[in-house]
Amino acid sequence: MSVQAMKRALLVLCCVLSVALMAAQAWAAPQKKAKARSQAPVVRDGEAEARLLEVYRLIGQAQGRQALAKAEALVTEHPNFQLAQLVYGDLLASQSRPLRALGDVPDAVAKSGAQLLSDLRDESALRIRALRERPPAGTIPAQFLQLSMRNKHAIAIDSSRARLYLFENTGGELKLLADYYISVGKSGIEKAVEGDLRTPLGIYFVTSNLDPKSLKDFYGVGALPINYPNPYDARRGKTGGGIWLHGTPPAQFSRAPKATDGCVVLANPDLQRIIRTVEIRTTPVVIADKLNWVTPQSVQPDSRRFADTLQAWRAAKASADMTRLLAFYSADFSFYGKNLAEWTPALRSELDKARGRDIQLKDVSYLHWTDSADTMVVTFGEVPEGARSGPVKRQYWLRQGTQWKIFFEGVIG
Repeated sequence: MSVQAMKRALLVLCCVLSVALMAAQAWAAPQKKAKARSQAPVVRDGEAEARLLEVYRLIGQAQGRQALAKAEALVTEHPNFQLAQLVYGDLLASQSRPLRALGDVPDAVAKSGAQLLSDLRDESALRIRALRERPPAGTIPAQFLQLSMRNKHAIAIDSSRARLYLFENTGGELKLLADYYISVGKSGIEKAVEGDLRTPLGIYFVTSNLDPKSLKDFYGVGALPINYPNPYDARRGKTGGGIWLHGTPPAQFSRAPKATDGCVVLANPDLQRIIRTVEIRTTPVVIADKLNWVTPQSVQPDSRRFADTLQAWRAAKASADMTRLLAFYSADFSFYGKNLAEWTPALRSELDKARGRDIQLKDVSYLHWTDSADTMVVTFGEVPEGARSGPVKRQYWLRQGTQWKIFFEGVIG
């Protein structure tokens, strides 16, 4: 290898390892948050990734000089973007020799930094895949059977693509606003027990927006907790908690695809967009192994069929016939430790207060989840006849044979 080539190879190593060191220092040593954030570059969500993908495009078109210039500008503005640093180093090295692969550093260096290189190559492949495999226009994730006007936004996560999709709900129609690269648990997905380093799969809701001033720098610009474990998780004996959507330390732009303790982690500019956009308590978060994209029209038959079931439940409750009403509840119904028999007096009390008045269901949403079983998460406002408002309830239904049964019901607002 020539002296010039060796120098450039060493530059590749320095670029990557210096950023890795910055990230390690950010994790190990506390920093003053206000100072770190005031020094952070101002960037729009998705902008840095778009610029990196433009570099890839130029490389694919054999426009190496233009790619190098854009890569240099990107790492100058975002020195903590490890993947961009790696691509920049490759472009520098390519001026003196052909490249064999992304992160084409000397063999000894590759061996000592094998895990870091592997993680960056995986991140690169997933970002490129997301660009090439866009959701078909006009499609939605199959879980979003029906959203109400209260669900102004929705989030869907495809862990196989390391991607989060942000939607806006306008007049009952979902519009894809943006999508972002994410990191999930070190051990992958399908969380089962506390400490298993996995990200849960299922239907959740944003429960709060944590003040960044109360958080360590490790969590970046903020955090949005979700309600894991939900009643379906609890029914299956899943444990753990503290699952958040959160950002990255100041010295780290993004993390490896599998790098968290179970949370979903985004680049800070991307998380800021989500925090500014979504509402707590009403924003659903679907986390799936692989999203199934369908047309809105294709889910309407399932939505109508379930609407008939829910209306039958409403009619049974309005009738004040306890036997008829209890037929809609699963024998193993559970309400925070109470079984059906122990919870029934509360249901009877509701019927007594209603005094036979009809009820209306308003702002109804259905979210459909299928794994080893078929479940439905239903949220609605229950308004007695003559009243202007009523409690907001959430029910979890399970398909048992040909029938749907409620296994959890609670007031959420």
